[in-house]
Amino acid sequence: MNASGGRIGLVCNREHDVFSAVAARLRRRGIAVEFVKPGRQLDPAEIERFDLLANKKVDPASLRALYYADTSGVATWNGFLTALLGNRPIGYAALRAVGFDVPEYAFEEPDYDYVAKTMFDWHFHPDPVRNGDGDLYQRYVPVDPIDYKYYGVDDGLRRRVRVLRSTSKLHGEKEYLDTVDPDPNLADRVRRLMELVDAHAIGVDIVDADGTPYAVDVNPAMSFRNAGMEDALADSMTAALERWALAPSLKSLDGSYVADFAD
Repeated sequence: MNASGGRIGLVCNREHDVFSAVAARLRRRGIAVEFVKPGRQLDPAEIERFDLLANKKVDPASLRALYYADTSGVATWNGFLTALLGNRPIGYAALRAVGFDVPEYAFEEPDYDYVAKTMFDWHFHPDPVRNGDGDLYQRYVPVDPIDYKYYGVDDGLRRRVRVLRSTSKLHGEKEYLDTVDPDPNLADRVRRLMELVDAHAIGVDIVDADGTPYAVDVNPAMSFRNAGMEDALADSMTAALERWALAPSLKSLDGSYVADFAD
């Protein structure tokens, strides 16, 4: 199998503005793309129909499907190891392992100002809220209400990094502002994180506190809205198909990756 003639199963809403455009690009290359409704449990026979299972949503069903694919010879784009970053303690440990400063967190309500978050960043869970109820409580970093969203995409030749500025959801409705040049050191950490968890695409939310950047979340299933990376995403999935065709091999999921970036 080469990329042309391959079949991709994409766990994503069919109407998604970015990934519907990515699918159109892939189809023009002769690659079939089938959208899989997020949250639907896939049985093994369905997964095995695909040459590549790509994931845009993190939930229990997609985690099970990615694990099956990764252990059964079906290629993945943002596979099980990447999706595990949706577990926030694992994601924070991985961020620290590649050099990011991450605010401390607690599992009991602390006596400091905090942001309440769920343990897993499932797509159907509520957004983080300041000083509310949650599964874990991350120390609030006093900053301007601006998020720097670092998006990384492995297009098969290099890991591209783009940065979007947006208003913070902690302070009202999120609004896209503009794109800015990435900080070289932070971009390098994003690339190292992608390498650590075998990610084809990833997002890291960074805030700036008087010149000190803090990574407050990592997202293994980003929307890429306003990023202008549709071509890079299509190239990334095409390259994943081609690499698997040239060197098919099963990934080891014996849990040893946890030791690589555990505190």
